[in-house]
Amino acid sequence: MYERRSELTGGHNLRRLLALTAAALITVASAAAQSTLSNAVSGRATATVVAERLDHPWSLAFLPGDGPLRMLVTERAGRLRVVTADGKVSAPIAGVPSVHAVNQGGLLDVAVAPDFAQSRRLYLSFAQAVEGGARTAVVSARLADMALTEVKLIFAQADIVAGGHHFGSRIAIARDGSLYVTTGERYVAKDRAQALDSHLGKVMRINPDGSVPKDNPFVGKTGAKPEIWSYGHRNLQGAAIHPVTGKLWTHEHGPKGGDEINIPAAGKNYGWPVVGYGIDYSGQKLHDSTGKAGMEPPVHYWVPSIAPSGMAFYTADRFPAWKGSLFVGALAGQHLARLTLDGERVVAEERLLGERNERIRDVRQGPDGYLYVLTDERNGKILRVSP
Repeated sequence: MYERRSELTGGHNLRRLLALTAAALITVASAAAQSTLSNAVSGRATATVVAERLDHPWSLAFLPGDGPLRMLVTERAGRLRVVTADGKVSAPIAGVPSVHAVNQGGLLDVAVAPDFAQSRRLYLSFAQAVEGGARTAVVSARLADMALTEVKLIFAQADIVAGGHHFGSRIAIARDGSLYVTTGERYVAKDRAQALDSHLGKVMRINPDGSVPKDNPFVGKTGAKPEIWSYGHRNLQGAAIHPVTGKLWTHEHGPKGGDEINIPAAGKNYGWPVVGYGIDYSGQKLHDSTGKAGMEPPVHYWVPSIAPSGMAFYTADRFPAWKGSLFVGALAGQHLARLTLDGERVVAEERLLGERNERIRDVRQGPDGYLYVLTDERNGKILRVSP
């Protein structure tokens, strides 16, 4: 199991599995996929440990201000901390909602409101335990000193599924202030990604107070959840707003092969599980084909899977060679992918930090122009990365 195993286990067994099944996976990929794989090159980057001893950190967000750099970091077990540029890790912030910290579930993404300096508003996504199972949920809250106040549930999946897999979930804030929230299909309910009366395997778009934007594509459509922006996704763990076009870009885990980058458009269907480039964990055929009328093809995909997590566009002037690149963390691949773009096409891929043999959970551009990544380990680290 590429994605599930990459989430739950580490290094040696997964690398052996990758080696044993890579040939089989390539046989189900198109010529384009094989070309994409062969074009990936190994590169070098410098990584400095900023902080460590974080328990499976999942997301980070930088706090605004003119003083020393500070960042919020989530730990999957349910802790939110402040970390400073000199590596000081705070005690857990009080007031974080209880989380379903089972397998891939727990405290997930953190996003800071654009007006945080005035409002102190932030958003958290997490796996929430409810009767009958768990669901992906989002709260808004105010950060007051070292506690969250005014905690409000602004989104919760209507679907309740048992188990601890495929919750998503990233939050990306659009230029108009609305929130894109990504969800997973929860693994055992993959067909629900195609159902418009379900929140599973979707990109949602909501207002900061949890209300539904009036121009969402399924508002007023009978049998459809109005929060849905796009559908037919699997397990989305990367989301970022393009710095020039303002469009949402996402990536999602495939099964054995077929991780995808998409640019989700309003009301569009991205195919899971009908079309794709992977195969089932059993080795059997999973998809009808790699494409179908009415289903959007990916911008980029990986065969074998790298198990992507975290996504950031690099816009700073500090490292001109990286400007305009898209960075994606890799869990199974244990590297940081730098993708060179030509408009909305990926034209080259460079793989960085592979020599560290660490699972990359998140990547963000810092206000100082460096990249910061999280490693997904019991002794998780924050790394500051430069060419």
